[in-house]
Amino acid sequence: MSSSLLQKILDDIKVAMKSREALILEVLRTLHSDIKNVSINSGKEITDEIVVDVLAKSVKQKNEAIEMLKAGGREEKVAVEEFAINVYKRYLPQELSEDEVIALIAQIKESTGAAGPKDMGKVMKEITPQVKGRFDAKRVSVLVQDALK
Repeated sequence: MSSSLLQKILDDIKVAMKSREALILEVLRTLHSDIKNVSINSGKEITDEIVVDVLAKSVKQKNEAIEMLKAGGREEKVAVEEFAINVYKRYLPQELSEDEVIALIAQIKESTGAAGPKDMGKVMKEITPQVKGRFDAKRVSVLVQDALK
């Protein structure tokens, strides 16, 4: 196992078991299961990158679930989803500010020679791995579009 993040999650599962924190334990076990499934399905060893991908995807899914729950008037379930997101965020790399992302975009624009909207793919290809799990992907896309106008 070459993932220090996964090891931290497994250690936290043991702590949650010992301290009988049922909700945290359930969230972490689900996360561990999701990570193992991705590893098995892809046939790859679990790395920190895979763990961050699973975390980012899970946070996105939980946010979508919250929107649907609110729309359906199921407020009592929203708190559970928000709790899970807060647990997941413990393991994600520190989020980037919008200013940091704009600076990254400017740097990538310069290094790739991107000049107009037709170069969007070039910039997105470079920036996506750098911001994955650290900044909203839709917002990155909008910021790149703005920078290439």
